[in-house]
Amino acid sequence: MDSANAIHAVGVLVAVCLGGVFAYQRLQIFRTFEPHLTVSHSIHHRLIGDSYTHIDVTATLLNSSRVQVELREGFFLLQQIAPETDEHIEDMYAQMFIDKNYEDIQWTTLERYDRHWSEGELVVEPGESHPETCEFIISRDVKSVMIYTYFYDRRFPQDTDSERGWLASTVYDI
Repeated sequence: MDSANAIHAVGVLVAVCLGGVFAYQRLQIFRTFEPHLTVSHSIHHRLIGDSYTHIDVTATLLNSSRVQVELREGFFLLQQIAPETDEHIEDMYAQMFIDKNYEDIQWTTLERYDRHWSEGELVVEPGESHPETCEFIISRDVKSVMIYTYFYDRRFPQDTDSERGWLASTVYDI
């Protein structure tokens, strides 16, 4: 009987250890209970008046996680890519490789639209999507823009250099 009890105890110990490893992998490695959003853009434009273009941007937020995602802040940024002068392009290119480290190109910002939501106002449930639309009016002279959207993950402080959230950027030719 003593050997049967020992084998049983070893079997229970192995099962508990395997269960612990499985739980660790599911919860930590695959981040099963971490929020995930996929952000995509739908962009359209139309000429209005004699001198202006209207651009509408819809950012679709798809919750691909198993937990709800509550958003409190985000922004839409509209930057001009073309036309640009050769001199300005050369300056931007030189700034891209400061100290041999790549930096994002700092295009000219035309408009920034900050969004804020109250607690519980914008919650995206698992498997669902939510559209957020923003409109811009720009000069008809602008021929190409970059639209950048960013939605802050409220679990992290926004006043640090390591802000975290979900983003999308799209170059759009008018």
